[in-house]
Amino acid sequence: MEHGARTPIRITGTGAYLPEAVLTNAELQARTGLSDEWILARSGVQERRVAGKDEAASDLGLVAARRALEEAGCPPEELDLLVVATTTPDTLCPSTACWIQARLGADRALPFDVSASSAGFLVALSVAREYLRSGAARRALVVAAEVVTRYVDWGDRENCFLWGDGAAAAVLEAGPGPGAALLALTLHADGRQADRLLLPGGGSRVAPITARTVETGAHAIRMQGPQIYRSSVRRLVEACREVLGEAGLPLEAVALLVPHQANLRIIEAVAARLPLPMDRVVVTIDYTGNCSGASLPLAFDAALRQGRLRAGEIALLAAVGGGLIWGAGLVRM
Repeated sequence: MEHGARTPIRITGTGAYLPEAVLTNAELQARTGLSDEWILARSGVQERRVAGKDEAASDLGLVAARRALEEAGCPPEELDLLVVATTTPDTLCPSTACWIQARLGADRALPFDVSASSAGFLVALSVAREYLRSGAARRALVVAAEVVTRYVDWGDRENCFLWGDGAAAAVLEAGPGPGAALLALTLHADGRQADRLLLPGGGSRVAPITARTVETGAHAIRMQGPQIYRSSVRRLVEACREVLGEAGLPLEAVALLVPHQANLRIIEAVAARLPLPMDRVVVTIDYTGNCSGASLPLAFDAALRQGRLRAGEIALLAAVGGGLIWGAGLVRM
């Protein structure tokens, strides 16, 4: 098979997993004093899933991976590549991808993680696409798995109510055949805005972990909400228009917008500015919360399970995350 930029890249299976435990706004009110009405008005979140005490990112990702592989009809031993997008890894070393590879039995797959916050799934897709195009791999598994609630400061009333846990996965294959075609991808970053969404603890700048760093909340998510909101809306709209231009498609060709589930107000603002009616936008944040890098693929998988995308229709994927990193992609079913 000839390889290169024109090599068709297909998504042949997807899978998702949400932990069993549900944390509702009513339960959160007892912990934080924030009312259900207040949370709903500011975020669109009604409930979120919380990983069990013994569940780590690889546990969530493993379930999603197995479901995607089953749908694709791809045995784990036939995988050449395993890319995991996560900002909440099981361990700093080895990668979460290594833990998943071992439990899947995907002995041939090269495993590694990418860290791109809420844009992680798009970045992982981009990496897998290049491996497939080059011929270095024929089958790849992309997993996004996040246990964000472990890093929430429940005393931070500005954003503690946003987050949830979950995982989703997709199998990619090179060459012609059945599946959803990955038409185009665009990615951008601006590291000058890195401090706007930050998880300072756990890296070499705030190490080792001590009682003091825990007491000061160094290992909890910090976010400048108003600044993130303004940047997110503008960047997402720009990326969506750019990827449509790259593919030579008008907005009217988009059957469904599948955005990162950061905040309902951001989703609605992006839809209005494109513009697209909300009945052509996937919204899952009401029951998942913001699952960081797993949010976008969770929403995509949900749209597929709900039958919202038919053969030949085009889905527009878009995400923005800490870094800042943002991008968009197009998939033809």
